[in-house]
Amino acid sequence: MPKTKVAVTIDSDVLGQLDELVAQRRFPSRSQAIEAAVSEKLARLTGARLAREVAKLDPDEERGYAEEGMAAELGSWPEY
Repeated sequence: MPKTKVAVTIDSDVLGQLDELVAQRRFPSRSQAIEAAVSEKLARLTGARLAREVAKLDPDEERGYAEEGMAAELGSWPEY
């Protein structure tokens, strides 16, 4: 994918934290760290991340977790 160079203004404290992550080799460069952060934020705003995670769930397994232990409790619940 082609990349475009941009200029941004960032709070100096944020930039310091970013530089620490780069120094710790958590990101290879400032540019890649900023690109990852922006991509993650865009995914959150569009709901893409949530949809991707939900798609990984097995409905039958989740139903089993939700109903786990309910049989023993059903007898103690009052009728409405």
